[in-house]
Amino acid sequence: MRFRTLTAAVALLALAAGCGSSGGEKTTSSEGKQLDKVTLTLNWYPYGEHAPFYYGKAQKIYEKHGIDLTINAGQGSQKTIQATAAGQNDFGWADTPALLAGVGTGMKVKSVGVFLQTTPSAVQFFSDKNIKSPADLKGKTIASTAGDALSKTFPAFLKVNGLQASDVKLQNLDAAGKMAAVLSSQTDALLGFATDQGPTIQEKGKKPVSYLKFADFGLNFYSNGLLTSVKNLSEKKDLVTRMVAATSEAWTAAGANESGAVDAMKGASEQLPSPTVLKEQFSATLKLLHTPATEGKAPGVNDEGDWRKTIQVFADAGVIDKAQEPSAYWDVSFAPKG
Repeated sequence: MRFRTLTAAVALLALAAGCGSSGGEKTTSSEGKQLDKVTLTLNWYPYGEHAPFYYGKAQKIYEKHGIDLTINAGQGSQKTIQATAAGQNDFGWADTPALLAGVGTGMKVKSVGVFLQTTPSAVQFFSDKNIKSPADLKGKTIASTAGDALSKTFPAFLKVNGLQASDVKLQNLDAAGKMAAVLSSQTDALLGFATDQGPTIQEKGKKPVSYLKFADFGLNFYSNGLLTSVKNLSEKKDLVTRMVAATSEAWTAAGANESGAVDAMKGASEQLPSPTVLKEQFSATLKLLHTPATEGKAPGVNDEGDWRKTIQVFADAGVIDKAQEPSAYWDVSFAPKG
């Protein structure tokens, strides 16, 4: 089975992308500087991981780079990638496995830098379940979403830890349903991002949540990053360069002021988590920015070897039919400096 939803009708793209691409429009800042209007569609509704974008806008980091940024909520990485490839928005923030699958189906889109280089993918559960290692998952019921990257890579996670897919039972639910199932004890755990659902479940359930993080148990791969259409890469090189530089700078600045970054998210969405959850989400996200190969480098600087490892993980998992060269998925020429 592949990411079948990646071939969904183009008619759905405008809905997924919010208000769409800026189409080269210009605005003028309060200081009289001419700015390019740019749209960024997230992978999901705003949560703590996205704080740097709001902080970068509030602190006029994007404006400094000549960008008037509009941030739109997403409806999943796959739809964000579809919309970006079709030119419905200028840039997307999406999960790398969905990008690999999209390129594999012919979508003209590429990464210009993965920022979350350690996957937040995890099995999440209340600590009183007494699950300490992957072996403790045997016989457990786990909420998942059919067809997403987590459900695709979970068998690989089980395999590297000496388990088989038949050792656990997966219950297919949507994003909200997964959390509800854990909160109501209908399932023992869920598959999700440790930087997303876990803090929310802990707050709502009023008891500690624990994790089996894929990266801690033998399976790491690239996660969320910035992407744009191949057309933009060739026709708007200067804009892409500025957007990548501004985003890297925004992540650096937000990491130096976590509370300020989270405060910048006020009013971002009606579905916005509480300030406490946002802080936990963002703090956990900051631990994912580098691998040993990129430690000490600017956020968004990638290593070709890490790309190759990620591509191979998803080729082995059946997410992509063919493992192509990293250049098929990623354009290194826009890497941030510093």
